[in-house]
Amino acid sequence: MAEAVKKKKNILRRGIKNVRKAQIRTDRNLIEKKKLKLAIKTAKLAIAKKTPEMANLVTTAVSIIDKAAERKLIYRTKAARMKSRLMLALNKAK
Repeated sequence: MAEAVKKKKNILRRGIKNVRKAQIRTDRNLIEKKKLKLAIKTAKLAIAKKTPEMANLVTTAVSIIDKAAERKLIYRTKAARMKSRLMLALNKAK
């Protein structure tokens, strides 16, 4: 009987910890997604304005996209599509 009570307590503790971990991961993922969106937005604006540092901004955006795909924040096919569109826009602007 005592073992059954201990098991239930352990399961409850584990569940509470899992909820806490999930919240931390969700918050971290939101921050990373915001960074991703900001990098893409700045790269697109630089391409539209044809600023001299547009190539550097695109390369930083591409590296952020790769990291997001590596961490599975976005699918790798979506990452490839984003990078392709950015590079096409950059080459068109040159």
